Amino acid sequence: MVLEGNPEVGSPRTSDLQHPGNQGSCILSSPGEDAQPGEEPIKYGELIVLGCCEEGGEKTEAQRGEVTGPRALHQALSNRGQHSISYTLSRSHSVIVEYTHDSDTDMFQIGRSTENMIDFVVTDTSPGGGAAEGPSAQSTISRYACRILCDRRPPYTARIYAAGFDASSNIFLGERAAKWRTPDGLMDGLTTNGVLVMHPAGGFSEDSAPGVWREISVCGNVYTLRDSRSAQQRGKLVENESNVLQDGSLIDLCGATLLWRTPAGLLRAPTLKQLEAQRQEANAARPQCPVGLSTLAFPSPARGRTAPDKQQPWVYVRCGHVHGYHGWGCRRERGPQERECPLCRLVGPYVPLWLGQEAGLCLDPGPPSHAFAPCGHVCSEKTARYWAQTPLPHGTHAFHAACPFCGAWLTGEHGCVRLIFQGPLD
Repeated sequence: MVLEGNPEVGSPRTSDLQHPGNQGSCILSSPGEDAQPGEEPIKYGELIVLGCCEEGGEKTEAQRGEVTGPRALHQALSNRGQHSISYTLSRSHSVIVEYTHDSDTDMFQIGRSTENMIDFVVTDTSPGGGAAEGPSAQSTISRYACRILCDRRPPYTARIYAAGFDASSNIFLGERAAKWRTPDGLMDGLTTNGVLVMHPAGGFSEDSAPGVWREISVCGNVYTLRDSRSAQQRGKLVENESNVLQDGSLIDLCGATLLWRTPAGLLRAPTLKQLEAQRQEANAARPQCPVGLSTLAFPSPARGRTAPDKQQPWVYVRCGHVHGYHGWGCRRERGPQERECPLCRLVGPYVPLWLGQEAGLCLDPGPPSHAFAPCGHVCSEKTARYWAQTPLPHGTHAFHAACPFCGAWLTGEHGCVRLIFQGPLD
């Protein structure tokens, strides 16, 4: 057993965590070093779980897991006041790196465990949106998946590291986990299923483009992806990239993908009031069903996502023509949801339209002009095109674009469609 010191590498101090009303997000904040009673806390950023932002969705619950570790290390790691990382090289050889307190940073931990040291509990989301259910739905998210360290002084830089400390203030990397010595003689490693990060090119704005997925190590170094998610051979070190989170950075935990938004970035995002004003403006235009000639209207978010009402807009996702609900044009030989558009005769899914209500997922406050296919969530053109071009990790080595609001895999040539409304005849 080898004890190695690594002073001031990480901070075990955890500050306050505020949970807003939205079930799919949390706010990382600190009361501040010199804060007075009654002062507003410093907001470091916000995490949003992709695919969990539907109105009326059920909140998922994480299963409680037990903390286990090599018995030979129990005595050396029994001091809960001392944070450390254990690298198990073999049954008889382990390296322990001790961490010291750092008063200049706050640490937030993310994982599947519901224990107190986890600030943001996440569970697996299925490809079609929602939580994975059933006895066979074994979670692939680590109980202590990752940790984010935020500087307490401006500009409040946030850095991400793979793995989190357990109830004994330890991180265990077993024999199967990838681990190695760096050129400067220190230990580093990867978690079993890895923590992947993608920074958008051009920031999270109207001019954004998807970046390249990378893997983050336990010490915060950046590597290219492994051949498969749990392969023991690490990727290549990417020296010109860092683990600093940017506005719009995506964090994939092998079962759930999180979006990091900075306070400055959220100021550019549309507000809920703006989204509501856009809904009312769209309804004020009195769009009509081109066949039934009935007036269509997007329902209020307060109504929740139950069954579509009589005025609910529906769309043929292949062409974008918007109608009211009707029962004709079925092509069941092509599939249970396949319908033929009465205007252009294209055959494809026919689904209700729902306005996306998570403002943090939007790149700009543009009008709701496009819908994701095949789920029917509506947002601005630039928001729709960005997410339709962003591959999200799935399984051990696959990537697939998905709706950020419900998590449904996108289909069709572009993954989204421009909506074609018909105005009132009068």
